[in-house]
Amino acid sequence: MHLVETIERLFVGAGASWVLWLLLGLAVGSLAVAFERALFFRGRGGNLAALSLALEQRLQAGDIEGARQHLQGNRALAAQVADAGLRLAHLGPAGVEKAMQGACAVQREQLESRLAFLGTLGNNAPFVGLFGTVIGVIQAFNHLGVQTGGTGAAAGASQAVMAGIAEALIATAVGIGVALPAVVFYNHFQRRIARLLAGTEALTSVVLAHLLAEYAATATAISPAAPVRAKATHDNGHNLTGKASHAGGEGSLALRGA
Repeated sequence: MHLVETIERLFVGAGASWVLWLLLGLAVGSLAVAFERALFFRGRGGNLAALSLALEQRLQAGDIEGARQHLQGNRALAAQVADAGLRLAHLGPAGVEKAMQGACAVQREQLESRLAFLGTLGNNAPFVGLFGTVIGVIQAFNHLGVQTGGTGAAAGASQAVMAGIAEALIATAVGIGVALPAVVFYNHFQRRIARLLAGTEALTSVVLAHLLAEYAATATAISPAAPVRAKATHDNGHNLTGKASHAGGEGSLALRGA
């Protein structure tokens, strides 16, 4: 019982007001994170239709440097990922694909930064408020147990307990009020991230399609030379064999004549 009494005195002495101040601080932190994330996401989507069209025109013309310059002047997430791939265009489509996957992973980490705070706050703020309510109820009943006297004192104690419980329930309400905006902000930014990554995937597909087509055309242009070289080698072999046979025949005739 000594431990229980110690914890009770601690809760009664501290009260539930500190829980309300904690929730207020968490609410301010939630708004600050939401504002910072909103600024970070601003302009990251871009006009994907116009960006994709401009990129296709430059890649069809074989102007990879021009395509990179156009992408570097754009703040869109898809543009930065595509530029990371085109920077390694000399390594071939496989290298470009790996480079874009790596750049997309880095960008995703930046997009999800600080969102864990919003998700955690949205899930746990009501429990923090409930904790404050429990402390308030403990205070109220402790006050009821301390009160002694006649009927008037008992009535006054009951009113004080009811007032204490009502005040304690405020902590739960505040906790729910802090959690709701955090959950809304978290879900909003998660949807933004999903849309941005979908646009990035679309633009990277455009880049890979043009590079694969270019490398396929290059391979087709080079491959016909192989049969020609093989035929030339085959013809040269026949000529050499024929000459050797002719020379051998002349040598045999000379020996017979001798």
